[in-house]
Amino acid sequence: MSTTPAERPDSGREVPLHFPDVFAFVSEYLAPMVRRRLNGSSATWCPRWWEHPEAGARLSGLWLAWEHLRHDTALGMSTWWLHHADPHLRVLMDTDLGPFAACSPKVGGHTAYPFDPLPLEEYEPEA
Repeated sequence: MSTTPAERPDSGREVPLHFPDVFAFVSEYLAPMVRRRLNGSSATWCPRWWEHPEAGARLSGLWLAWEHLRHDTALGMSTWWLHHADPHLRVLMDTDLGPFAACSPKVGGHTAYPFDPLPLEEYEPEA
């Protein structure tokens, strides 16, 4: 994950990232901030979230959106929660369809690749 400064669209100048990578963002901000009943019936989580490609992609998106929106002192965090965190967390923590559905939130509760990737057929463009 990148540790390069982000450019602020309103000023054109680069500003340093608050968190150096998605791992720091999740462990220092998101995990301590988000408190849910992780009972496996209404919500779940995997303590090895980084081993789930979809989770890594979604959490990286959350981190980068947070880094961008934190500079908007009026609506930035509300926008981040409503339009980024809430939808992604609903998908991530979904006990039936989410990427952690076969995992347990307890330490050691990771299930490696419990589901197959989406099925594909080879694309052949028409001549």
